[in-house]
Amino acid sequence: MFTRVLVANRGEIAVRIIRALREARIEAVAVYSTADAGALHTRLADRAVCVGPPAAAASYLNMASVIAAAETTG
Repeated sequence: MFTRVLVANRGEIAVRIIRALREARIEAVAVYSTADAGALHTRLADRAVCVGPPAAAASYLNMASVIAAAETTG
């Protein structure tokens, strides 16, 4: 069984996933762009990692950044 999940999404979807993980007692790691630093999904997550600037192509869709976030958080 796993103990930590990286949520590579934002907004309401990420919030629902993080809440479900919390109920299951699984640690949630959120990724966010600099524009979403104070977003609800980043505040609810156990950990949050910035993956880049506001443009989705440079942050959420940048697989190298998302994979680096996953590797650094285990």
